[in-house]
Amino acid sequence: MVDTHFDLTRDALAYRTDADASVAELCDLTAVPTGAWSSLYARAFEPNAFYSPEWALGVTRNVAGDENISALLAWDSPAKKRLIGLLPVTSTWRAMKLPLPVLVTWHAYAPLATPLLDKDCAVEAAAGLMQAAKRAGAQALLFSVLTDGPAADAVRSALAREGLAPRVLRAEERALLDARLDAEVSLQDALGSKKLKELRRQRNRLADDGEVRFSVSVSPQQTEAALDAFMKLEAAGWKGKRGTALAAQEGLSRFIREAARKLGPQGKFEVATLTRGAETVAAGLVVRHGVRAYFFKTAYDERLSKCSPGVQLTLELTKHFCADEQVMSVDSTATADHPMINHIWKGRLALSETLVPLGANAPASLFAFILSVRRALREVARRIVHRYRAFREKS
Repeated sequence: MVDTHFDLTRDALAYRTDADASVAELCDLTAVPTGAWSSLYARAFEPNAFYSPEWALGVTRNVAGDENISALLAWDSPAKKRLIGLLPVTSTWRAMKLPLPVLVTWHAYAPLATPLLDKDCAVEAAAGLMQAAKRAGAQALLFSVLTDGPAADAVRSALAREGLAPRVLRAEERALLDARLDAEVSLQDALGSKKLKELRRQRNRLADDGEVRFSVSVSPQQTEAALDAFMKLEAAGWKGKRGTALAAQEGLSRFIREAARKLGPQGKFEVATLTRGAETVAAGLVVRHGVRAYFFKTAYDERLSKCSPGVQLTLELTKHFCADEQVMSVDSTATADHPMINHIWKGRLALSETLVPLGANAPASLFAFILSVRRALREVARRIVHRYRAFREKS
């Protein structure tokens, strides 16, 4: 019987007495062999830049509230020669304050929870992850943000073998750039001649006080300097006022600097900047995994909002990605209804909150109802907070 707080570490240890428990197991994220993890990351069936060991371990070791994260692991054999599946998870009590025997995917400080599955045995890897969750005492697994792609297909196939099916609790789409398209054609189709002409006028106005240049960091020194500029810019804006900027929390600051230091030399972390003379007017953080890039964060000088520096940066990034033959698509990582990037990147990435039952007797309908009620209440609370903030700003 699993207790209401669902102690993952204790439950995992209890279930490792099974004869084949080494094939599918749950352990502390920091205990995952980094060599095996990196190897799986390199051959992942579907990309997720935020589940690289450099990124995920940086979060859990530095960010308050994200420590002691667990991981579901699937191995190719009891000898553990090859890791074929990995999914960081936590309990519903810790994530949602709900006493349910359900494991929830961990975001790793990013809006994505696509599991890492070996491209050569994705369905078996997905089945192994679910078996690991079941052994740990869970009756269901909740993918908080799952892309509707190859990994989701593998999960559905693994479930079908058991006569089970996932339950989509919520579906949405967010902006995606198809980087295989010609940038000029893509922007023309998305914005039209009139809007592009207005943006060129704003760009010229921005250049009245100095030459405007776009650049993407290459060397570690460039990345470090550009990241400093980004963090200062973000802290000076509304995120700084609300305390959500990277520089506002020591742990977040340590994490992002560590990620840049480790991923930058691998070509997996870049900082794009738009400068006017010697000052940075807009900047964005970009991470990569395989053929997909992620426009993770953006900041701009809010004093220059009439010249749309954030939009100008996005236009330049669009051209940059479309000219890069190694990038096929770019996830905006933005909210589904983002007022800026939705108009510029017309492609869409389908996402879902998906509940996966781990047995025929799992009360999936009850879990789905409880989770849906919680989400509805949180949405009401979010709207109240937004209205209050808007009222205060107007006052």
